[in-house]
Amino acid sequence: MSSSRKLSRRTFLGRASALTALANAARGQASAQRPGLKIYIHWDMDGANGIFTREQAWYWEPGVRERVAAEARQLLTSQVNSLSAAALGAGVTELIVCDTHHGGGNFLPDKLLTDPRITYHYRSVGMQDGKRRWMPGLDQTVHALMLPGHHAKVGTAGAFLPHTWTLQWADFIINGQSAGEIGIETCYAGHWDIPLILVQGDEAACDETRQQFPGVVTAAVKRATGFEAAAGLDPEAAHRETARRAAEAIGVLRAGKASPFKPTLPMTVRVRMATMEAAAKAAERPNVRRVDDHTVESRVGQQCDVVKWLLGTGLDMA
Repeated sequence: MSSSRKLSRRTFLGRASALTALANAARGQASAQRPGLKIYIHWDMDGANGIFTREQAWYWEPGVRERVAAEARQLLTSQVNSLSAAALGAGVTELIVCDTHHGGGNFLPDKLLTDPRITYHYRSVGMQDGKRRWMPGLDQTVHALMLPGHHAKVGTAGAFLPHTWTLQWADFIINGQSAGEIGIETCYAGHWDIPLILVQGDEAACDETRQQFPGVVTAAVKRATGFEAAAGLDPEAAHRETARRAAEAIGVLRAGKASPFKPTLPMTVRVRMATMEAAAKAAERPNVRRVDDHTVESRVGQQCDVVKWLLGTGLDMA
């Protein structure tokens, strides 16, 4: 072997050793930043078990009976408690539980599980480090994201109340890939390299999750019988199924098999609106381009700005 080849091999081995040291240091730093096992649980309501009618899910609409609204909130709160207890029982050391449905205000605070390891956010927008932001508490200290009570994206056949954020959106597209709220929230979490590990909802929401995020654990607790109606497991069976799937998801995380969603940056984010009027209004925002009568788009440099360009929702909100 020539001296040049020997030198090349020594150089290669030296560089490999240096890269290994850097990787080990990075892992050590990440471990120091994320002690224990901290999970962020972002609760929606449309996909929760026992929520089988539009009146239950969208109980703020005119004409909804007060009794129905109260029962729906009780059903949701019971499931929040059940999943929280299951996660803690599976070894999670800290939980952040956030209410996102219609912006929040659905949990019954006096009925929630009391545990020093749980932090509740009753609204999906709140304060952190003196700044107003979406999904408070979601940051580099969090190990994984769970999305229970979630629903399928707008236009999904065989889904219960499918929509994406607002009824004004006919589709939401990240780098050419259609995404619903599950995809949007997972993209946002990916800003901090936080992987999605669990989705609970109807069969359509779980199918959507498996297609977009293979390997993510799902818990199907109901199925649509129409756009505004569903049927599903009884409460105790749903609690057991969700708890079983949560333990499975935590096992996947511990095994190092969960990966964050990392679209290529800058992202091209496009929204097809339900009306031309909505598209025209959106196109008035800075750095928003109107693609056609119903569609607008923007180039986004950070995953945490996935909807901020259009709604102002994200970090450092006004």
